Amino acid sequence: MKSLPYFCRGEVIRGFGRGSKELGIPTANFSDSVVDNLPADISTGIYYGWACVGNGDVHKMVMSIGWNPYYKNTKKSMETHVIHTFKEDFYGEVLSVVMVGYIRPERSYDSLEALIAAINNDIEEAKVNLELAEHLKLREDNFFTSTSSTGLATTTTTTASTSQTIMNGH
Repeated sequence: MKSLPYFCRGEVIRGFGRGSKELGIPTANFSDSVVDNLPADISTGIYYGWACVGNGDVHKMVMSIGWNPYYKNTKKSMETHVIHTFKEDFYGEVLSVVMVGYIRPERSYDSLEALIAAINNDIEEAKVNLELAEHLKLREDNFFTSTSSTGLATTTTTTASTSQTIMNGH
């Protein structure tokens, strides 16, 4: 995928309510406008990279992009699991992510337990892959410090152009 690394940011919205409650793996969800602006070569599946909530620290993350076949969603989503324990929800905050690698395509599972096991395997793979030098350097990228959450325009066009400007400016 030539679009990787892919930089994007947007407001965290309420998702389907399954991540924390049913799976025990909380996720932060982007709005449809962020999902709709993904480059064409970003396939559905599981990605890994870096994430920052507001102006906070940068953490490892895994992200599911797609229709979540186990749940038979009718709407494509981007669900980010930040590999960090937060004290409280951060709905309405700006989430900045850099997707740096692809783990696998999305697939359905025979049971909830099998889905949870797969997600935990994805998390472990992300942790290992993000220790590679070429991925570690993106943790310090100026993308995470160049736009404060208070000054960020939330429209898709501005978000996409900001991401592209920053990405192409390296």
